[in-house]
Amino acid sequence: MGPAYGQSGPIGQVPPAAVGPGFPIASDARLAGDSRQTRFVLDLDKTVPFRAFLLNEPYRVVVDLPQVSFHLPTGAGTSGRGLVKAFRYGLVMPGGSRIVFDLTGPARIANSTVLDAANGQPPRLVIELEEVDEATFARSVGIDSRLQSRPAESAPAITPAVAAQGGVVPPAVRPPPTTVAVSTPPTGGPPDTRPVIVIDPGHGGVDYGTQGGEVPEKNIVLAFGQSLRDRLERSGKYRVIMTRDDDTFIPLGDRVRIAQKQSAALFVSIHADALPKGEGSAQGATIYTLADKASDVEAERLAEAENRADQIGGVNLTEEPADVADILFDLARRETRTFSNRFARLLMNDMKTSVHMHKRPLKSAGFRVLKAPDVPSVLVELGYVSNKGDMGNLVSDAWRSRTADAMARAIDAFLAKRVANAGGERADKPAAPRAKP
Repeated sequence: MGPAYGQSGPIGQVPPAAVGPGFPIASDARLAGDSRQTRFVLDLDKTVPFRAFLLNEPYRVVVDLPQVSFHLPTGAGTSGRGLVKAFRYGLVMPGGSRIVFDLTGPARIANSTVLDAANGQPPRLVIELEEVDEATFARSVGIDSRLQSRPAESAPAITPAVAAQGGVVPPAVRPPPTTVAVSTPPTGGPPDTRPVIVIDPGHGGVDYGTQGGEVPEKNIVLAFGQSLRDRLERSGKYRVIMTRDDDTFIPLGDRVRIAQKQSAALFVSIHADALPKGEGSAQGATIYTLADKASDVEAERLAEAENRADQIGGVNLTEEPADVADILFDLARRETRTFSNRFARLLMNDMKTSVHMHKRPLKSAGFRVLKAPDVPSVLVELGYVSNKGDMGNLVSDAWRSRTADAMARAIDAFLAKRVANAGGERADKPAAPRAKP
């Protein structure tokens, strides 16, 4: 079976958006040292500005860079050394890349610099970590360590461009705050009254998701999401929006806000599960809806894993707004859950005719990405990358097309009234919060 292709290229390869022409290239990365002092070195083809900072709960070091094409050896970052358990890297937003280090314990950034090419060595980003106590780590959390570029074997020197900004990386080359570009209907014509479907390929960028051999989940679900989008757009019935259409990291809260901002009729999050080693075997697709209490232990495990996406990406969760908790909000949320459960049942019935389903195909748990109070939402685990049979399906063109067709049929059935009444009242979407007798 050959590789499966989506718009962004073969599954298992980095999409073209992450390796565009002109971006700096990272060709190798290595760790050295022990549990007291550890050094990370990244080989580049040109010097780049960066910022490095610490995050807690869990202990992490985050390094932000301009967009970089990572051509690192297979498996780079999966094993650690010294103070580093492991590290991940990837696009965190258009124009910005990120490296996230998981630490074994509290540490500080003792030195961070970019070395110019010298003595046969390429330009290098060097991060030196040093073991510290909890109090010292706590004082350092969130403090930036900015670019200091110097030639090899010479005293530190701030580059002229950085010196002109008082030693701080100029805003033009600093990765911007996370923003998400969302397509809008063209102006100048009649309003587009078609229902909006938001497709959410999970993970992306620095967040790989589960690993099945050499194919990360983020590539599998992006290819499937693009296939489902193309299938829906061919019908002409819907306006389809992707939360991501390339290898970009999108925080969970931003995914939810995209659906709310677009007044989506439906939000479908796409993932692929994996069982931890030694915990048996499982196979087939599963459909999840939101619940305060998980339907079983496996659903709870999965929700906890998926809800860690922001931590994996280095997002500070303390900045997330608190949930609204009033009566009208609660009424709208209950109604939305009813619609979500209705769609989940429709989806199961259509998928089981053409896709192998899990022995318990309908489950529920507290997934953060399903928490929009006014948008019916489901999370679909297409299969298990830890299962050889499922993995073969997940990278198959024919399986992906067949599954996208089944999902499209369920969407058609769920939104039939809405499509028929396009331009009028939304028949299959929760109304504005209202009091009930």
